[in-house]
Amino acid sequence: MKIRAALEFNGRLALVAAAVVVFGCANVAPTPGAMTLVDLSHSFDDETIYWPTEEGFVLETEHAGLTDGGYYYESHRFRGAEHGGTHIDAPVHFFETGWHTDEIPLERLVGTGVRIDVRASCSDDRDHRVSVDDLQAWEAQHGRIPAGAIVLLDTGFARYWPDRESYMGTDARGTEGVAQLHFPGLHPDAAQWLISQRAIHAVGIDTPSIDYGQSSDFATHVTLFASEVPAFENVAALDALPPTGFRVWALPMKIRGGSGGPLRIVAVIPAN
Repeated sequence: MKIRAALEFNGRLALVAAAVVVFGCANVAPTPGAMTLVDLSHSFDDETIYWPTEEGFVLETEHAGLTDGGYYYESHRFRGAEHGGTHIDAPVHFFETGWHTDEIPLERLVGTGVRIDVRASCSDDRDHRVSVDDLQAWEAQHGRIPAGAIVLLDTGFARYWPDRESYMGTDARGTEGVAQLHFPGLHPDAAQWLISQRAIHAVGIDTPSIDYGQSSDFATHVTLFASEVPAFENVAALDALPPTGFRVWALPMKIRGGSGGPLRIVAVIPAN
């Protein structure tokens, strides 16, 4: 029993190590004989897409060059809204008593992943809302979504990044831009089904919001967050994933009292 426990412990350590290593990897990084790591995050830079009412991401260089001591030194300051680029929405974002970013249990952020491919429907309709029928059609092909899963919705819109007009439906800013948003999201009925019928732990999407662009009541956000199910938005590279058979690590900046924050999300695909 001690040997078995040691092996299980070492296996967990190896997976943690893999998650740490991925922070230096490109979008897809095969690890010989072990696993493939897929970076599902967009980089933060001056092209990062934020909501039309937000400024965007700013990186200011404090110093980059040789110092008086003869060694190279580089340092920057950054600023940006919590909700922009690849990020997490904590439940408190739309539910008053929900978890803040630092309060979300790690068990909600690490788990079995499933990729729901709805690219065809979203190609035909920019305002498509992923429905219960879409989810059940996926299950008919790939099996039941497991309890505790992290569900990733592949609309195909990540291919437009960072072209604001193609990705969001408009490049207008301010309240005018919000009124012109057109991109897919998750229907609130489907969100409720995932919670009540499949007991998922989190959901992600490769668009700017888990609600579709023309939403005015953000009902999907409210539905998810009332059940403490966080959402990941502006997720990248979902087309590199299989439908099932992978793990997700979604670790946001741990902002105390935050309603969201920048997210580094990674998929771990084991070797065959």
